[in-house]
Amino acid sequence: MFIDYVRIYIKAGDGGNGCVSFRREKYVAKGGPDGGDGGRGGNIVFQADQGKDTLLDFRYRRKYVAENGADGAGSKYHGKNGADLVIPVPKGTVIRDAATGRIIKDISDDEPFVCLRGGKGGWGNKHFATPTRQIPRFAKNGIEGPEKEIILELKMIADVGLIGMPSVGKSSLLSVISAAKPKIADYHFTTLSPNLGVVPVDGGAFVCADIPGLIEGASEGLGLGHDFLRHIDRCRLLVHIVDISQSEGRNAVEDIKTIDKELEKYSPELAQRPQILVANKTDALDKSVTDIEAFENYAAKTNRAVVYISAATGEGVKELVRFIKTELDRLPPLTVYEPEYDEEEEEIKEITPTVTVTKREGVWEVEGQWLYRLMGRINFDDRESMAYFDKMLRKYGIFAQMEEQGVCDGDIVSLYGFEYEYVK
Repeated sequence: MFIDYVRIYIKAGDGGNGCVSFRREKYVAKGGPDGGDGGRGGNIVFQADQGKDTLLDFRYRRKYVAENGADGAGSKYHGKNGADLVIPVPKGTVIRDAATGRIIKDISDDEPFVCLRGGKGGWGNKHFATPTRQIPRFAKNGIEGPEKEIILELKMIADVGLIGMPSVGKSSLLSVISAAKPKIADYHFTTLSPNLGVVPVDGGAFVCADIPGLIEGASEGLGLGHDFLRHIDRCRLLVHIVDISQSEGRNAVEDIKTIDKELEKYSPELAQRPQILVANKTDALDKSVTDIEAFENYAAKTNRAVVYISAATGEGVKELVRFIKTELDRLPPLTVYEPEYDEEEEEIKEITPTVTVTKREGVWEVEGQWLYRLMGRINFDDRESMAYFDKMLRKYGIFAQMEEQGVCDGDIVSLYGFEYEYVK
């Protein structure tokens, strides 16, 4: 089964918590704090896998969570870092943010891509010792690993895309010019998924993709073509195949116009991609039926070269392959999609704390992810820890945000169940 579009949930590992510990050893007076730091959470990593050509692995598994970091321990022991979760995908997979649709990464090379970084481990209490605070009874919790819903969209990496109406001979041509063995039969929609083939020529090679037949309305979801138009997005050259024998009663020029219209609707940029017109089935050509002059006039009018072949007999196939290679040599390299997702922008959102302030039955309730994380680090029974909590709220403007919402001296404020009387 061919799957080329999936939506999945990914989450990096949480960082381990820092440890509150004090060195207690015989003959060692005032050993001091020795709580170790928590380990880093595992990353979510995507890696191109040459052996994959479909996203079938994601059909039944849609949730991927990396390992959490281990908590720190006494004697300054650092918690174990969480293992990275490596997710193999076919080369040519485009990763998009599901919420915005923006491109995060185009997996078009062999370099691993870290999509989400694991949360940092929390500091142990050894970091909070100062000349005036020699017995810190608090440590930092590990930071939660980020999570995200993403879309994986497979856009095959091919130099040449074979397009055309059903049963014009695309699969037959691919089987002749490469080692690919697509299913070939005398009925429409024999090809149910794109096929790739490597075409050797003059000591080099290019990659060719056979795209399932397009029909009128394909750009709006009719037939099979709509599902696979994305696979020719990268193609540098389109080889537009027509049945010049008109054996099924269709007009060659009208077929070309139909496909051109569907390409234009799907992507105006794609419709402008260089094209070669390949007139197939010359072995069955009856010039009394096919108006060759009208066909060639239309090709000249649209500035497209014409090559006559017969995939069944091999006539003109070698010349076509060499002509394609010549055209590719003068065209720019394969398209690699640039990221549209600003990771730094997202990180700024993470570190710029905001809170929501609502008044219910005379009590101001203050909530926010940053505040929740901060409270996890605080020992509310320790005076120094509370002083640190107050310092963080002032430093990051939480008090200012509360006052903007109407909190005044003497009001009761609730922070996730911790209530106190507000004092400026």
